[in-house]
Amino acid sequence: MEEDDKKLLDDKPLVEDGIEQSKDKQKQRLTAQEKRQACLLRRDLSHLDQLHEEKDLFIQKTRGELRACRRRMELLVKQQESVAAEIAAERAANNMAAMGRLEAASRRLCSELKNERDLQAQMMAVLQQSQSALWQIEVQEGQLEDARKSAQEEAAAARRGLQERAAKQLHREMGASGKAERNRLLRARTCSHPPHPPPLQEMCAPAEGAWTPAAEAGGGSPEEPPEGPEVPEGLIGEETLRKFQAWGQAKTELAEQKAQAEKKAILAQGGDAFKHLCHQRRRQELEAQNRAFEEEQKRRKQEIVSRLLKEEAVEDQRRPRPEPPRPAGQRSLRDQTWSYVATFCDGQSTEAPLCCPLLQETRSRFYQSSPLLTAISSESVQGDGSLGGEDTLAWPEIPGLWKEDYKPFQVSKEDVDRKPVGGTKMDKDILARTMQRLRSGVIHKQVASGREFRGCPFNSKPKFIHFKDFDVGKVYKKKITLINATYTINYCKLVGVDESLQDFIHVDFDPPGPLSAGMSCEVLVTFKPMINKDLEGNVSFLAQTGGFSVPLKCSTKKCSLSLDKELIDFGSYTVGETAIRTITLTNTGGLGTKFRFLLASETCEMDTSQSVLKLSSTFTYEDKSLYDKFTTSFSEHQMEGNESSPTDVPSQKESGKLDVKEQEEGHPIESEGVTLTTIMTIPPNEEQMEFSLGETTEGDIGPFSSIKVPVIFTPIVPGTVQNSFKVVFKNQQCPTLYFKVVGVAIDVPVWVPKPNVDLKICMYDRLYQDSILVHTRSKAALRLKFEVCKELRGHVELLPETGYIQALSSYSVQLKFLPRHSLPEDAGKYFDKETRVLEAPMTIRVADQIKPVGFTVHAVVTTSDLELSPAGLDFGYCTIYEAIRTQISLCNHSLLPQEFGFVGLPKFVDIQPNDGFGTILPLETLQLDVIFQPTKAKEYNFELICKSEINRCFKLACRAVGVYPPLELSHNQIKFAATSLYDTSVATLYVINSHLSMNSLTHSVPRIGSEDAFPVGPTSFEFLLPPDSPITISPLVGTVWPGKRCLVRVAFRPVLPSELIHQEAFQALSRKAEVKLSQKETVTQRKDQRRPSFSMLRLQNQDRLLRASASQPPELQKEDLASSSQEYQSAQASLTRSFQGKFDKFVVPCVVASGDTKDRKGTEPLSFSPHNTLYLELWCPAVAPSIVVTSDKGKTVINFGDIAAGHRGIKKVSIQNISPEDLDLEYSVLNPDGPFVLLNPTIRLPSGETQVLDLSFSPRESVVAQEILDIITKKGTLSLALMGTGVASTITCSIEGDVLNMGYVIARESVSLGFKLQNNSPLPIKFSMQLDSLSSRSRDQHCLPQFLASPDQRTEVVGTQNYSGQSVFSVVPVEGVMEPGKAQDFTVTFSPDHESLYFSDRLQVVLFEKAGLRPSLDPSSPPACPLKVSHHILLKGAAREHMMFVEGGDPLDVPVESLTVIPAFDLEHREEAEELKPILVTLDYAQLDPDTQAPPATRELQVGCIRTTQLSAKKTVEFSMDNIAALQHKGFTIEPSRGSVERGQTKAISISWTPPIDFDPDHPLLASALLQLRGDVKETYKVLFVAQVVTGP
Repeated sequence: MEEDDKKLLDDKPLVEDGIEQSKDKQKQRLTAQEKRQACLLRRDLSHLDQLHEEKDLFIQKTRGELRACRRRMELLVKQQESVAAEIAAERAANNMAAMGRLEAASRRLCSELKNERDLQAQMMAVLQQSQSALWQIEVQEGQLEDARKSAQEEAAAARRGLQERAAKQLHREMGASGKAERNRLLRARTCSHPPHPPPLQEMCAPAEGAWTPAAEAGGGSPEEPPEGPEVPEGLIGEETLRKFQAWGQAKTELAEQKAQAEKKAILAQGGDAFKHLCHQRRRQELEAQNRAFEEEQKRRKQEIVSRLLKEEAVEDQRRPRPEPPRPAGQRSLRDQTWSYVATFCDGQSTEAPLCCPLLQETRSRFYQSSPLLTAISSESVQGDGSLGGEDTLAWPEIPGLWKEDYKPFQVSKEDVDRKPVGGTKMDKDILARTMQRLRSGVIHKQVASGREFRGCPFNSKPKFIHFKDFDVGKVYKKKITLINATYTINYCKLVGVDESLQDFIHVDFDPPGPLSAGMSCEVLVTFKPMINKDLEGNVSFLAQTGGFSVPLKCSTKKCSLSLDKELIDFGSYTVGETAIRTITLTNTGGLGTKFRFLLASETCEMDTSQSVLKLSSTFTYEDKSLYDKFTTSFSEHQMEGNESSPTDVPSQKESGKLDVKEQEEGHPIESEGVTLTTIMTIPPNEEQMEFSLGETTEGDIGPFSSIKVPVIFTPIVPGTVQNSFKVVFKNQQCPTLYFKVVGVAIDVPVWVPKPNVDLKICMYDRLYQDSILVHTRSKAALRLKFEVCKELRGHVELLPETGYIQALSSYSVQLKFLPRHSLPEDAGKYFDKETRVLEAPMTIRVADQIKPVGFTVHAVVTTSDLELSPAGLDFGYCTIYEAIRTQISLCNHSLLPQEFGFVGLPKFVDIQPNDGFGTILPLETLQLDVIFQPTKAKEYNFELICKSEINRCFKLACRAVGVYPPLELSHNQIKFAATSLYDTSVATLYVINSHLSMNSLTHSVPRIGSEDAFPVGPTSFEFLLPPDSPITISPLVGTVWPGKRCLVRVAFRPVLPSELIHQEAFQALSRKAEVKLSQKETVTQRKDQRRPSFSMLRLQNQDRLLRASASQPPELQKEDLASSSQEYQSAQASLTRSFQGKFDKFVVPCVVASGDTKDRKGTEPLSFSPHNTLYLELWCPAVAPSIVVTSDKGKTVINFGDIAAGHRGIKKVSIQNISPEDLDLEYSVLNPDGPFVLLNPTIRLPSGETQVLDLSFSPRESVVAQEILDIITKKGTLSLALMGTGVASTITCSIEGDVLNMGYVIARESVSLGFKLQNNSPLPIKFSMQLDSLSSRSRDQHCLPQFLASPDQRTEVVGTQNYSGQSVFSVVPVEGVMEPGKAQDFTVTFSPDHESLYFSDRLQVVLFEKAGLRPSLDPSSPPACPLKVSHHILLKGAAREHMMFVEGGDPLDVPVESLTVIPAFDLEHREEAEELKPILVTLDYAQLDPDTQAPPATRELQVGCIRTTQLSAKKTVEFSMDNIAALQHKGFTIEPSRGSVERGQTKAISISWTPPIDFDPDHPLLASALLQLRGDVKETYKVLFVAQVVTGP
């Protein structure tokens, strides 16, 4: 904005120069992107600085609070030590009441100390977070340090460029101004001279074209130059005026924008923008008023100087004198005048010259000649140097004239010499005479009667002028009398006042002329204060014998405070009396203040909100609110020390931010204009003071007034008492006043040697007595009256109530204390309900004694109650075979130990321990066992009575129901022997039914309480085992008939918990994973030594994966780990070896019901009564096993896996004796017909040794075998689970029916089909494919041909074979191995070499049980390994010479070739010699029901066309059947009768027959038709139809 304003105010030449500069700037201007980045960078730096400042302030404040917290903690620790010392002293004195009070105080201090420690921890945590945040900010600032330096360098370069441009412009302006000034002076010399010399005030007028701030301030006067700066002639024009207007508009817009920005900023901070703007406007108005006042003062000074100079000039004209001779070389008057003016101008402010050079020259010329003129001149040239520093709203057209370092233009000596004289001869004479008079001097020595007068020529009355307690704005006048103290006539002339008093003091003195000795004259001194400040100076006068002065002092209103005495002596007073003295506080000053009387040791917090807070005109609304917050928070804290200097903290005006500092206590400091006094707090004085002040201890004392404060002396303890007080004032300038109070306290004649009577701990309703001894030092008998406070008169009694004590003797009174239960309510404030402490004040009133004698009765009152909980016991239903134990609590609410005992117990109840007797400590709770065991079936209602040592009874109501169950157990408790893990201990017991008769007169019958008796008959029972228990009971459910008993077997088999085994397994897995990980890390480090970064990355990823796997929920991990897994069994073995033993106790309920379990319907349970339940207690100790398995990680499950049937597998198991003694081994018998065999049983196993057992598994078939081998010792049994699977070969074939039909093929061509064999066994299987046509030829060559045998005897499946001797069928692959669960593909190829319809063969799939062995090809040799034929696959096929075929109908020939020779025909006569091929079709019509129409009999013939690779002109086969009409007449239906078949396709000819009406069922129907096929050749078939009716199946 500064450069823009300068451009607006430049003139035309400067505008042209500015255009050139702007062109240069445009070349160097940054791009928009760079400017935007620079702006963002500056904003970020500013934001970081703000954050750094805020964090620093917060850290300082937090540290201050932390120091205050630590001081409070130290104070609490000291108080704790003091209380601990007092507790020790009271304990030594056996003062229980004081100890209770001190212990409560100690608990309170501990609670406060804990709170302070928690607060300290919180503040330290917050401080660490703030410091870390501050460090991060500093790191960011360090990262941006280079950017900050570059930005600062750019700003500095911009400022330097601006200064250079300003200097150049200033140089040009000064040159233009100098030139204009020289032109003006030249015009002034050429003008005509006036007839009289101009007066001095005209010479002091400002030069034309020069602008001064004084001229601007007086813009409203028509006599003063116009408002605003004047410029030299020729430099102003219309363009300049337009610039001024534009400048005004720009300034107005800028001010509005600034106001809007300030308003938005205040609203964003949550402040009140309206108040801020109002306050700012008022501040500007006040500043304008101050500037106007200063300008008015300057103007008045100028007027005074002008008036004085004018008077002096008129006086000089009225008294003309001859011109004194001028010495040689002396300058002319004109030269001296102009030199004086130049010197004067050099001495003034560069920005505000007040007068012309002529005044300075004249002042310089007459300085030494006239003291009066010297004073006048010094007063007239005073200026306000601060004016140049103020901001102005106007901006000069030529900025150089407004610079602070600008010096006004001085006229050179050459120009001065050329100036005209400017005066006449008479003026020169007057000036010469005046100068001669001034040079001759005005001081003369006075000699009278030969004595020269020395000293002050005039005496002033009064000698000292004092304007006291003045108010700003008022006018004060004082007269003084000056008395001539010389020997003869003397003169007196006023010189003036000191420079510091010229603005406020006006002296009216009319010179009286010559004064004789002793004569006097009056001087009126007027004082008009404008500032509230002390002023000192002198009023100077000039006498004929010399000068003198009268001291003058102007003092503001002050406080002058004093006390009328510094020592108050009360004298001697008896303890209990009261004396009052008065001390007066006097204020002889004119200013009032607040006062406060305090002890000299106390600290004070004085209110500084009114007098100390000085709001200047620049104090904004935000400053006030900040001060309010500051004073509020500051007053809440305590500051140590008695005095502190005021603290003034100025605000940072440039940045607009509050400069916050941290005091010693860590409190913030207020902004500018705020002065804080010492802020202190007065701790409460808990001790009673002998000296006290009256009600008026603080208040306001006005000017010239006094206040009386009473001082009260109340002696408490005999002896000399003294204390110091002080009076503090709110006004900082008032010193603290101190005074001392002294008094003597005399003790009373009657006293109690034991003022505290401690009755220790007392119980309610118990009488306690003590004697109180009273002594007297009086020499006369005194009457005593003993009083108890009215609140405790029903509980405490003093006997006798009145008595007389003899002189110098003692008196005893009896104290009776009978606390009743209403004591807490009656005693009121004397009884603490929380601590139960009673402090009862007692009073002994003595006749003629003002202060009564008091003593205090201390006691801790407690109750004697014993509380039994629960309030009642209900044992429920209990059988006569058991006892029920229930716990009760006995609580002692007393603070004293008490003895107790349960008396009058019935025989069926027992209380333990100590049979129900003992001592219970204070506030203790004992647990007692009440054991109830009924003797008969009935209802029990009784009370248990507990008596205390003071014979108080406390009752406990009990009830129970005795039950006589119908069954009983032979043993209610079983104690098992120590049983090894996974071993079994067995015990037996009997369930007995002894209920035989319902006669209750002869014996007790089973019943529940008083209910009906249990019926006689079969009674059932059931044992309810707890879940997850190692107990097995057999039978669990049973029935016992009357007079019978049932044997029950109870087995105990300890096992390890599944959760513990899972935990151990997962720990082992984690250790294994860590080992693998460490190995991988080692390998990785060796491989990647040159790439550490990648290896570290992989390690980090592995660690993360490991942590993720370790963090998997245990539930999911346990589900993944099965009990049969290797890890689970290894963990189980490890835990078994390290097992330390365990003891468990189980109570198994046995419920009883009437009836037989066989009589219940289905699964309906019996009606069991819960009250007839029997209980069986089992003691189950478990120990570590004596023999463990050491092989295969301790697994006791030996799994042989899959073994082929007929083979044997062997496993070795190592067992070790871990017991300290040798053991004899026995083995359980394995199944003789089973597959498992123990090969090397061992009889003895020494301690610590290991034996290897060989176990074999030989399956004979496909079976899953499992047996248990028990190794029995005298200490336990080790069970080994033997498992194995016998596997047989299981192969499945993809061919359904085991028949593979290859279809029709052209002779000498081939066709292939595939199938699959699937190995479903877990073992690999060796296979071999064998054709019967290849393997049986050698064995069957001497057998009878099959076509000669009867059809029933034909078992050979090998049909027609090739003439060439090669096999018609071939298979690929012939042999191989099928893997478990895999499938093998096979391909069968059919290759006939001649035409035949009966090609066939059988394919055998031969399996070998062991894949590594191959079969022998010699049939006579035995197989090297077991052979097995898995599948027999029948292969069929037919071959034709031509492409057509017909199939269907009944067979008319054998499936083997005939031995007859087929005659050969020529091709030419083949068709003639060709015979018809017969096809027989038999149709059976099933007529089962003569009344129901049966469905027709149907058959089909298939006509096909063979796909061939041979070239043929005929692509299809056409067929047709004749004689259709005749067939239809006979009941035959043929569909279709003709058609065509594509290659590779077949088409069915459907033949159906329904008997005609004229059909004879006894004779079959015969018919025939010709079927012709046309393909590559023509073939004709004769189809013979034979139809008959069938009446049975």
